[in-house]
This record gives sequence, C-alpha cells and structure tokens, in this order.
Amino acid sequence: MRKLGLDFGDRRIGAAVSDAFGWTAQGLKTIERRRDGSEIDEIRRLIEENEVSEIVVGLPKNMNGTVGQRGEICIEFANQLRETLNMPVHLWDERLTTVSAERVLIEGDVSRKKRKGIVDKMAAVLILQNFLDAKASRGN
Repeated sequence: MRKLGLDFGDRRIGAAVSDAFGWTAQGLKTIERRRDGSEIDEIRRLIEENEVSEIVVGLPKNMNGTVGQRGEICIEFANQLRETLNMPVHLWDERLTTVSAERVLIEGDVSRKKRKGIVDKMAAVLILQNFLDAKASRGN
C-alpha cells in the first residue's frame, strides 16, 4: 500500500504519495488550510483515491534536535490525523526540507511566483522520500 507524506505549514499542507512499492515519492498537491478544519476531509479524499495505508508528517526540529513550538503543532496535527482517520501516522524529522525544496526549485529555474505555490508539495516529497529511503536501508 502507498504512504502519504505531508508538510504541515501555517497556511498550506504539501502532499506527496509513494508508489505502490514504497520506493519513490511523487508530489500530489498543496492543500490550503481553512479555519473550519476541512483540510482533513481533503486528506481523507487523497487517502481513498490513492489507497494509502500510512501517513508521514514532517516534524520540524531545531538544529540541536529539540522540538520547538512549530514541532508541537505538527505533533498535535499528527495525533488529530491518527484519531480522526484511524490509521498509522509517523512523524519524520524534516529539518531543512523546505530550504532544500526551495533550492531545488531555484536550480530548476522556477519563478518566485510559481515556487510559492509548489514549495510545500516539494517539501512533502522530500519528507516522504527520506522516510522511504530510511525504511529501505533498514530492510523494512
């Protein structure tokens, strides 16, 4: 089954999905966050459409490895997903993934205006790909 990677931000949630073998991550979309919390319904639709069995949520840690305020918000979001969707949710260290995603897009000569709309999706791809690569190297 596939895995869904999420980059949870203040305004947007980047989403990526793995292939059926769990080898590669592909960007899906960027979900706008709403005050009514309906982004959970959008995530549920992505899970159903892509036959997802697990979710990976990026956990922003400080450079010294501690979890700050933003990390606590992501942990709370992961717990909400776990309870609402009743499925495994993993937290994955996402230090510098948004910076890396921005760099990849700049090197790809993507305009600043377009980068704003896809950087979260690209960060979700990096989070999920790092998770998949770590699982593969451990033989899981």
